[in-house]
Amino acid sequence: MLDTLRTRARPFFAEAAPAHDWHHVERVERLATTLADDHAEAVDRDVLGASVLLHDVGREYEARGEVDDHAVFAAEQTPDLLGDLADERTVERVVHCVRAHRYSGSLEPATVEARVLCDADNLDAMGAVGIGRTFAHGGTLGEPMHGDGEDPRSGGQLAHLRGKISSLRDRMYTDPGRELAAERHVVVERFIEEFEAELAGER
Repeated sequence: MLDTLRTRARPFFAEAAPAHDWHHVERVERLATTLADDHAEAVDRDVLGASVLLHDVGREYEARGEVDDHAVFAAEQTPDLLGDLADERTVERVVHCVRAHRYSGSLEPATVEARVLCDADNLDAMGAVGIGRTFAHGGTLGEPMHGDGEDPRSGGQLAHLRGKISSLRDRMYTDPGRELAAERHVVVERFIEEFEAELAGER
């Protein structure tokens, strides 16, 4: 099932920007496996695997302004992409995971698979990889690395790191997710400290 679904999902990322390309899906897949292996509850690996592969198939459509919410779009595409490969209950569970994964979404993850997907997706926005993704995304959008000279912390991707990315540690749903988030949070905080010191000409 997953091999076929992987083949169906990958073309959605053909023109994806670096921050949300197929490499992101592969990293989330590895993180989700790690979290599932360490989770106290049993995780349906088919539901989780399918959810990982499909969670961002709408990202480029949103980036181009063709859809308002990539999670909603991906959830709507899931029955067509998965329906002939899995039973109805599995499809329903994957739809929920995909719909609930978005950081700014209003739907809370209600299953263990949805919570693992959320944590894996957010973990990829943290740590060294997350820092790289932050600046890659800013470059794609043509945004500056930081704010103006008077207050460089007030804008650009530095502000994004200090705001959203630094908040992710407190948004984990699973114990193994919280453990990895704590480690990746330290990496982000150290980077911010060094970045700001260099901006100030102190180092």
